[in-house]
Amino acid sequence: MIFNSDKYTKFYAMNKKEQILKTFEETGKPMRPGEIAEKTGIDSKEVSKLIKELKTDEKVYSPKRCYYDIKK
Repeated sequence: MIFNSDKYTKFYAMNKKEQILKTFEETGKPMRPGEIAEKTGIDSKEVSKLIKELKTDEKVYSPKRCYYDIKK
């Protein structure tokens, strides 16, 4: 079996995105990337990167500067 690192990286990132979305659902309020990092255990810089991707995917939005929430 050949290990495909690109597929693994995408899968791993997807699980982290799902963690972030679940955290938004559980808290039910806009949060800063640092708060999400604390709750998920994901590095805050990585959370910021993943939030940017989730914004591009139109799954989250920014109701005010530096805060993010899940689109409902």
